[in-house]
Amino acid sequence: MNLPSKISILFILPDLETGGAERIVMTLANHLPRTVFEPRIMLLRKEGGYLDMVNKDVEIIDLKTQRIRNGLIPILKGIRKIKPDIVFSGFGEVNAYLSLFIKFFPKTKFIARETNVVSRHITRPEIKFFYKFYNNYHKIICQSNDMQLDLQDNFKIKAQKIIKINNPVDFDAIEQQLQLAENPFFAHAETEKKVVAIGNLSARKGFDNLLRVFSYLKNENISLHIIGDGRDKEILFQMKKDLGLDKVFFHGQQKNPYRFLKYSDLFVLSSRYEGFPNVLLEAGACGVFALANNCPGGIDEIVQNGINGEVESIENHEKFAQKILTTLHQSHDKERIKNSIRSRFSKEIILDKYKLEFQKIVQK
Repeated sequence: MNLPSKISILFILPDLETGGAERIVMTLANHLPRTVFEPRIMLLRKEGGYLDMVNKDVEIIDLKTQRIRNGLIPILKGIRKIKPDIVFSGFGEVNAYLSLFIKFFPKTKFIARETNVVSRHITRPEIKFFYKFYNNYHKIICQSNDMQLDLQDNFKIKAQKIIKINNPVDFDAIEQQLQLAENPFFAHAETEKKVVAIGNLSARKGFDNLLRVFSYLKNENISLHIIGDGRDKEILFQMKKDLGLDKVFFHGQQKNPYRFLKYSDLFVLSSRYEGFPNVLLEAGACGVFALANNCPGGIDEIVQNGINGEVESIENHEKFAQKILTTLHQSHDKERIKNSIRSRFSKEIILDKYKLEFQKIVQK
């Protein structure tokens, strides 16, 4: 089969808020070579902090709908109208609904990119039902071995349908942000050790466990800075108050979270499960040593023990607190940390893998 003059790709997401799935789609759309690819992004709602970072030559289609299930018919109509060579759906719930309708578009190849370990993340029975049709996808992209095994074991996805491609890190974009970064800790003593955690304020990110960990560090010269927003905000605020955590600070959503990483002494990932955590990659790209909870989602594929981080179970709060103390009193080579991430997950390495898969799928 001859390749089309350009491979048209339609990326589908709910929005372009500053999350992991959105960052990957933005990176792909911005950096796929225009001599080969013609990218578009279809959003249920044209919102989000990454909108201004999308290249001007990428068409953004706004479906103007708030709910995913209400967006299904507009999505199908849009695919029918555009007739892309590839539909790339980058969000679990959209992936699930779309799987039922793939056979109605015989000339288009459909790729789903999963964002989490599905059996841990998708709990609603009405969504799980659609995973019966997941083998309709031509390819399913997982970021970690944990995600791949979960789909095969718990959802009976054929092994040949699954490709593992890790998430990319855009070092150039991060370096630009770091150059603009002013120290956000000006109100804190220089001698105080700063620990940073970043993520949506939801149960999945495990910030409740992290607050319990810091209840063992109240008398230490250490502060915790949590970047992010979400539905559990008030619960976590109350928990901070109940535990008397005067050195824990919530900074909300930040357009440039890298400034916190740049001036921090340690990054902590407290998640209960992940897909392949971008923030752990980005902490490494900023040269920050990481202490990560031993949870499913590719942690062991990112952390090179003692080089860019360590892994410890956060469920043992006191032991994890002691590990934070120990780690903060060690010295770590920032360049070695950066190189650990750059050599395996740089944008160029990962983009080449995507380009190859996109070309292969169109040839079939």
